[in-house]
Amino acid sequence: MAGSGSSKRARSRAAVRDAVAHAGALGEAVPSAAPARGQDPLSGELRRREVLPLLVLHLIASGPSYGNQLMDRIAGMTEGVLTVNPNTMYPLLRRLEARGLIEGQWEHPERRTRRFYSITDAGEEEYRRLVEEVRPFLDSVARSIDEIVREVYR
Repeated sequence: MAGSGSSKRARSRAAVRDAVAHAGALGEAVPSAAPARGQDPLSGELRRREVLPLLVLHLIASGPSYGNQLMDRIAGMTEGVLTVNPNTMYPLLRRLEARGLIEGQWEHPERRTRRFYSITDAGEEEYRRLVEEVRPFLDSVARSIDEIVREVYR
């Protein structure tokens, strides 16, 4: 449990993760629905369905961004449901850059401070493809959550 020195935001995120993990434990009778170890079922599925690359390309398309900024914006956008750590974000950024979808430049090349990423033409094409491909999955998640809320809180 979070100590009294933890921030309200950290405690809130931990509570959301605990609630989602507990909800996932309720459905353990279905082996294929079991989440990967250390990963909650909702964010795990969001990651597998290319939602994270979609969000990264979406945010970078609106202007150059750096890794920590992207992590904060994604956590804020999803109210902490989808948090991204540096061990996930930076390899993703390197893969997107290696594929020519984004281009990185050091803020101060002589000091290697923050690396800002911009979207390329190929990245804009991939972004449009992901928008189309990921939408049905996001719609089904939204419908499922709406149904849970209607059922439980009617």
